[in-house]
Amino acid sequence: MYLRSLLLTIVSLAAAAGSSSHVPPPSSNADKAVAFIDSLSADQKKKATFPFYGLTPHEWSFLPASTTFPDGIAVKDLESKQKERLYELMQAYLSSTGYEKTRTIMDLENVLRELEPGSRNRIPENYFVAIYGVPDKDGTWGWSFQGHHVVLNFTVVKDAIAFAPFFFGSNPAEIKDGPRTGTRPLAAEEDIAFELLRSFSANQKETAIFQSASFAEIVTGSATQVSPLPAVGIAVKDLSEDQKVIAKKLLSAILSAMPEKLAELRLSKIKGEDFGAIRFGWAGATNRSDPHYYRIQGKSFLVEFDNVTGNHVHLVWRDFDGDFGRDLLREHYKTSPHHQ
Repeated sequence: MYLRSLLLTIVSLAAAAGSSSHVPPPSSNADKAVAFIDSLSADQKKKATFPFYGLTPHEWSFLPASTTFPDGIAVKDLESKQKERLYELMQAYLSSTGYEKTRTIMDLENVLRELEPGSRNRIPENYFVAIYGVPDKDGTWGWSFQGHHVVLNFTVVKDAIAFAPFFFGSNPAEIKDGPRTGTRPLAAEEDIAFELLRSFSANQKETAIFQSASFAEIVTGSATQVSPLPAVGIAVKDLSEDQKVIAKKLLSAILSAMPEKLAELRLSKIKGEDFGAIRFGWAGATNRSDPHYYRIQGKSFLVEFDNVTGNHVHLVWRDFDGDFGRDLLREHYKTSPHHQ
């Protein structure tokens, strides 16, 4: 229902939103961050709160937090009420789909701990939340949440919000036995891509598949800033109308982790940037059980998805000019230079 709603509102929002890809957050969202901070002890606040990073490159990683030591305080070190405040914050900045996806991926650490009992990196709730600046509905601040296979970044500038980069992964991509058999946190993002690929004619498929071998990892990794990758694959302008609908459905599925209005506005911006110039490229196997990769690249954004083993997936969304709210902040600093 959510994906259908996104698709139905693209056209109407494009006219209303202009070039903006950001949406005013409800004032209560900042209150959720304040409530989380207020629930912490003095020592915990020192771990969880930081000066606002502004335009400074912001490091992030989707590897287990025990190997990367991210900013913030770990979920495992919070008391029950503090976790409740954190999860309320997450629900304020994610859709119900995004929140459920995040919690499911986090819980996969318990699955991996069972599969790899000797690993020191399989630590449930080893996910870190960090608040940058002072949360205020009229202020400039941000927050992040990261750990193994989940990276969320939000930048708030008065009446606007940016959400990139965001990353989700799943290992296993599908649980194949036990009480949670069939669990696939990134099912839509993979299945709709296959639906698009299988809709192609032989000539279209020859253009779309730009190499026979998949990549061992997403190409951009965890770079603090990315530029467009080579223009590979098939352009949306060369798709049939039915295939364009599938392409829009895939973008909607990827963005569905974000609150509905924010996802709708991001889609409207993409539509206004020359939707036909977006390219969909595929590498590797054309079946789900073997390694495969796809990318979607437009004027302002890049999506990468890989299935590195046939049952271990990664998905990342990058905004070339808007990661960590850089475009928002530059515009803000033009009118408020004392905030730089």
